[in-house]
Amino acid sequence: MTGPIPARWAPYLQSVLRIDAALLFMAHGTQKLFAVPVAQPRDPVALASLQGVAGVLETFGGLLLFVGLFTRPVALLLAGEMAVAYFLRHAPRGFWPILNQGELAALYCFLWLYLAGAGAGPWSLDARWRWPRATP
Repeated sequence: MTGPIPARWAPYLQSVLRIDAALLFMAHGTQKLFAVPVAQPRDPVALASLQGVAGVLETFGGLLLFVGLFTRPVALLLAGEMAVAYFLRHAPRGFWPILNQGELAALYCFLWLYLAGAGAGPWSLDARWRWPRATP
């Protein structure tokens, strides 16, 4: 133990990070697909639109990440989605993510990229079913 949190907790905290981020990410998808939760009533987006595809990826990809199933490929797909979202919607507004309102897209992109490499952690269906793991 070299700090306030023992290193042996790292894999479990990785699972907690994945679960929490996936739940928050799913809310973005359900806002698009089902207009829930929203502050003001509005219609859901059309499924055949770019926003509709993003909503499907965020809702159902987030669900797979929440339970930790197929984490590596799903996380890689969602990292790509967030990179596309950043460069299509936010980057044209300016360079700095804090100013172009793209900090969430950038953060999710790199978080999902991390999980694509690191995996789901021990509290996941991937770990329970013993999918092949990358060797360090």
